Amino acid sequence: MSIAHLDPARSPRATAKKMEPAIGDPIWRELVDAARKLALAEPAMASLVHSVILSHKSFEEALAYRLAQKLASEDMSQLAVRDLALQAMAEDEEIGAAARADAVAVFERDPACTSFLQALLYLKGFLALCSWRIASWYWRQRRFDIARLLQMRISEAFGVDIHPGAKIGCGVMFDHATGIVIGETAVVGDNVSMLHGVTLGGTGKETGDRHPKVGDNVLIGANASILGNITIGSCARIGAGSVVLRSVPPCKTYAGVPAVERGEAGCDEPARTMDHRIAGFCDGLPADYEPPEC
Repeated sequence: MSIAHLDPARSPRATAKKMEPAIGDPIWRELVDAARKLALAEPAMASLVHSVILSHKSFEEALAYRLAQKLASEDMSQLAVRDLALQAMAEDEEIGAAARADAVAVFERDPACTSFLQALLYLKGFLALCSWRIASWYWRQRRFDIARLLQMRISEAFGVDIHPGAKIGCGVMFDHATGIVIGETAVVGDNVSMLHGVTLGGTGKETGDRHPKVGDNVLIGANASILGNITIGSCARIGAGSVVLRSVPPCKTYAGVPAVERGEAGCDEPARTMDHRIAGFCDGLPADYEPPEC
């Protein structure tokens, strides 16, 4: 499947705006087409794709149903979770728009994802982020207990623990996602990519504004820990397994324990290229290695 016809702009918010249902929803059309093909190719999955996709009229309805399937528990029924998701998306159209931009990000950056249907059915990073967007809306409405309950279920269902008070942009990808932890006062910009085990945390028992602020187009490698009220500049790269305790300038690569500068990021938008290699530090890479263009 090609998404060339989507023509996404550099800003994921602009991408999402182009996908509003009022002018046609290419992601929804792709989902329906893929669901019909899957139902024919794998009859054992026909019931699943009918319930998740084909029985609904919009991306938002299908997303609410899928999130409810995954988040329902003895504490809250599937119908109740679905109603919560639908209410949030009806009140705030940015939730659905951001989810579409996240779907585009997953499709563009994850070589294991070959369709939007795969993201909606199988990819817990995408589902966890969409679920967090619902919890965050309730937090902003000061319905704190609903938000906390959803946070708990997101952590239990997907292994991703994001405080509903955090702020996250759109066009974001959580690759694999297991073990991601994002604290209450953390901020994550647009077009960010992070892998499993990433922590955006505090440094102890301090209160107030205590978590990292991550700019746009940042790439954060697996199991990196970014701690404290520090800034990660836009278009920076954080190496896998790094412990970042100081602010990182824009367009730089930082790696190590503690993390130090390892050179330029090598690209205007490293989150899009997903290139984690560092020239001069990776076996088999020549010193003059240049990462692929964005």
